[in-house]
Amino acid sequence: MSPGPTQVAPNVRKVRSYNVSSPIVDKRFFDFYKETCEKMAQILDTKSTFYIMNGEGILGLEAACASMTEKGDRVLVLDNGVYGKGFADFIELYQGEAVVVSFDYHRPIDAKELKVYLEKDHDFKYATLVHSDTPSGILNPVETLCPLLKSYGIMTVVDSVTGMFGDELSIDKAQIDICCGGSQKALSAPPGLTMVAVSETARKAMHERKTPIASFYANLLTFETYYEDMHFPYTQPISDIYGLRAALEDVERDTNRFWRHKVIAKAVRQTLSEAGVKLYLEDGYASTVTAFYVPDGLTDKQIMDEMLEKHHIIISGSLGDLKGKLMRIGHMGNNANVTDVKNTLSALTQVLQAHDISVKEDMGEAFVRCIEEME
Repeated sequence: MSPGPTQVAPNVRKVRSYNVSSPIVDKRFFDFYKETCEKMAQILDTKSTFYIMNGEGILGLEAACASMTEKGDRVLVLDNGVYGKGFADFIELYQGEAVVVSFDYHRPIDAKELKVYLEKDHDFKYATLVHSDTPSGILNPVETLCPLLKSYGIMTVVDSVTGMFGDELSIDKAQIDICCGGSQKALSAPPGLTMVAVSETARKAMHERKTPIASFYANLLTFETYYEDMHFPYTQPISDIYGLRAALEDVERDTNRFWRHKVIAKAVRQTLSEAGVKLYLEDGYASTVTAFYVPDGLTDKQIMDEMLEKHHIIISGSLGDLKGKLMRIGHMGNNANVTDVKNTLSALTQVLQAHDISVKEDMGEAFVRCIEEME
């Protein structure tokens, strides 16, 4: 029950055991890959071209920055979380100038505050921002922020690794130029793949570069003509992509997906708060993960170890400046179900009570009651 990787459904595990052909020369696999990318674009409401890359979600983020950044390019980094700030590392790695603008880490980026900044300075090639920042559980309104940036002529790169398939997202309505996802989060496929949507605007910018992209593996243009040429830039992980396709088909069938994520997330927050456990955020909660402060007298490691050793449940601490301060429960994809969340909260109750931390009642039972009231 960590914020990813999530539990993989039996049907997804099964297809990964199928016999495989050669993804290098088998035309049927090129069709399968292309159809899978088109299915993803349809689900996420975009005319942008999707590519599936052989690497965890970080590869997609680096590939976006590598493909868009030239030496001296000014890039606006919108920072209200660990991963938001982290984009600066990729930009500087490819010799861009990362201009980091920080916002309150306890709430989403405010479009009015961003507009005030852009009125003073909007000379940027593109901007980076995070849709759902996993270390804090914050959800940024990309459908408002990206059109604002575009109105100033600034292209956008969005990290939706955790948000994609867990919180509603229309890539085209949000006017996102490059949108990056990951297989192991709300999609509930095995880790190891990143999915990247590239708009025509972003593609044009890549072609108009004055210098070559300073990478091969993290170069989005290497995929551009894979279908016309019947040639991938490197051997594709065919079994992983079979699993990804099955997980996508599960998403298509799951018509209550976003409602279920929202209800479970709200019930988790309400349950923790009423039990006296302090939430980290003040506003802008993601539907995929809830972050709360480590209670006084305990460490994050103690809680994680006892949850695993005594209850066989994995939850997480946090990252960066939030490490040691926060705990996180993931409720995304296949983990967003009442039974597993109930068991997690009941186990957490027992861990806290064993250390004489007062909890009003079994949080698992309170969570179920909260769900029933919402329904």
